[in-house]
Amino acid sequence: MSTRKASHAGSWYTSRPSTLSTELDGWLAQVPSSIEGERLPITGARVIIAPHAGYSYSGPAAAWAYKSWDLAKAKRIFLLGPSHNLYLPGCALSRHAKYATPLGDLLIDEKVVEELDKTGKFDTMSADADETEHSLEMHLPFIYKMISQSFSSPAEYPGLIPILVGSTKPAKEREYGAILAPYLADPTSVFVISSDFCHWGSRFHYTYYLPASPSAAASLIPGGVSLKWSDKAPSNPPIHESIGRLDRMTMDTVESGKHDAFLDNLKETGNTVCGRHPIGVVMAALEVLEREQKVGEGKGKFKFVRYERSGDVTNISDSSVSYASAYALL
Repeated sequence: MSTRKASHAGSWYTSRPSTLSTELDGWLAQVPSSIEGERLPITGARVIIAPHAGYSYSGPAAAWAYKSWDLAKAKRIFLLGPSHNLYLPGCALSRHAKYATPLGDLLIDEKVVEELDKTGKFDTMSADADETEHSLEMHLPFIYKMISQSFSSPAEYPGLIPILVGSTKPAKEREYGAILAPYLADPTSVFVISSDFCHWGSRFHYTYYLPASPSAAASLIPGGVSLKWSDKAPSNPPIHESIGRLDRMTMDTVESGKHDAFLDNLKETGNTVCGRHPIGVVMAALEVLEREQKVGEGKGKFKFVRYERSGDVTNISDSSVSYASAYALL
């Protein structure tokens, strides 16, 4: 049985089991016991969106999603993350039987992986591609921590189904959404979507800015402009407030539950949401369930519970990455 090693342990997060466990517990403890009157975990919150940066940046924000997550009936965990290094027009599955974490190994649900593979729609990651990618791995310690608290022994732990999502076109996202919809409808399936939000700065090739008073200059949406090195740093509002507004616009379209609205927002603003394709696949799957009337009223849509940035950008030479956490009820 081959095991994917925890290749980013010791760099993106600590490889010391006791230190890692203490850090995760600390971040989870910082999250309130209830959100807007809803006690955590939130019953029926089987789908979450959480960030995947180094834990010193994204760990506190991710804890909000994981503390909201309902594992009461979980038998399998789907983990969807974007591909940062391997070009994929579709999605890929892992060839491993286990994923290692410093806290313990997570077993792959090989039965479900085989079912997905038989659709003929999925590629298979090479071992190197699997271990190079961080968007899946950064969730594994959180997943292990949460299931170890929810189940009495490793024999009861849900199996993991890692899915690497490539640069999928809208039609492809709907195709994969239709494949995953029956699993999403199953109350014993839970989902994790790996995504950071706006990557702002010249090093990310994204310096879009929304002034408080829209001007005639526009490049992507009315009133917006892409800042240049030679421009004077704007102050009305500061750049970080513009970034927050851009992210809120994108988050609003995710909360709308409309896949096309989300795609339109990304096209209009150019917002550099690195997990846009995994989010799009699951939004498409949720729309399938809505059409088939398999979700109750007020369910099947995301609600964001936390938003942070790695820093508050004020100068054009600065950069930041945004982290957002959300859950969806089913």
